[in-house]
Amino acid sequence: MSINGINSINGIKNNTLNNESKGCLYVVSTPIGNMDDITIRALKILEKVDIIATEDTRSTARMLSYHNIKGKLVSCHEYNESERAIGLIKKIYDGETIALVSEAGTPSISDPGYRLVNEAIANNIKVIPVPGPSAVITALSVSGLPTDSFIFIGFLPKKKSKRNNVLKRLVREKGTIVFYESPKRIIKLLEEIKNIFGDRYGVLSREMTKKYEEFIRGKLSEIQVILEAKTIVKGEFTILISGCGDEEIKLSDKELHLEIIERLSVKGTKPSRLARDLAGETGLPRKIVYEEILKISDNKKNNN
Repeated sequence: MSINGINSINGIKNNTLNNESKGCLYVVSTPIGNMDDITIRALKILEKVDIIATEDTRSTARMLSYHNIKGKLVSCHEYNESERAIGLIKKIYDGETIALVSEAGTPSISDPGYRLVNEAIANNIKVIPVPGPSAVITALSVSGLPTDSFIFIGFLPKKKSKRNNVLKRLVREKGTIVFYESPKRIIKLLEEIKNIFGDRYGVLSREMTKKYEEFIRGKLSEIQVILEAKTIVKGEFTILISGCGDEEIKLSDKELHLEIIERLSVKGTKPSRLARDLAGETGLPRKIVYEEILKISDNKKNNN
C-alpha cells in the first residue's frame, strides 16, 4: 500500500517524503486520578497540537474540559491502533502535530501506544516524550519495598495455565515485582501468587491520587483477609510483591532437579513428604517443588 509516497507493507515505511515538512509525535503523560497531577508543559502541548490520539475519548475529553482545553480527539486503542497508525503517520507527514495520550498515566506502559510510536520511529518521525504520572512508579515510590531493582509485568494472562507459567518464571526474581489487576480478579490472583511465591510481603494500591486512595501492606495472606472483608472492591489495583531473598535461593533449577532425582532413588520416598522437606530446605514454595517431583516421576515411568 502506498500513501503519498509512503510504502506500506504490514505498516508504513518512509522512502520519498521530504522530512523537513513533517510534524512530530508527542507522547504525553496525563493524570492517573487527580486532575491537577499534570505538568504545565503537558497542558501547553495538548493545547497547541492539531490532533490528540487517545485510548478513551470520553475520559480525555473530561480531563481537557477540566483544564479548559479544546482539542480534536481521535480514538487510538488496542483494537484499532495498527490501522489508526497509518492515517496518523500520514497526517504527521502532512505537517500536523499529534499528541498521544492514554486513558490515564503514561502511554505504552501496559496501555496502547507502542505500535504508533514504533511506526513513527520507523518513518524517521521525531517522537518527543512529555513525562508525568505513571501508576507503577507512583506505587513503587510509597511501597517501602526496594526500588533499586524491579520488574514490571503489567496485566497477567487471563488463562490460568499461562498466568501460572509466568508466575513460576518469576519465583526467583530478586527485584520487587509489580503487576496490574482488575477488582474482579484481584482476590483470586493473590491466592495464586501466594501458592507459587509463598506468603511473601506485598503492597496493594488502588485509587491512587483519588479521594479513596488506599494502600494495604502486609503478608499476602493478611492482604487477602482485608480484601475479603470488604463488601465492594473497586478500582484497578497495582500489586507489588517483595523479591526472592538470598535465603530462598539455595538451589539452581538444575541442582533442584538433580536433588529430586537422587532422593527419589531411595526406596519408599513419598512425593508429598519429599516436597515438604525440600521446600523447607530451599525456601521454595512447596507447590513448585511438588510439581517438579511429579514431572520427574512421570518421566521416569515413561522411560521404563
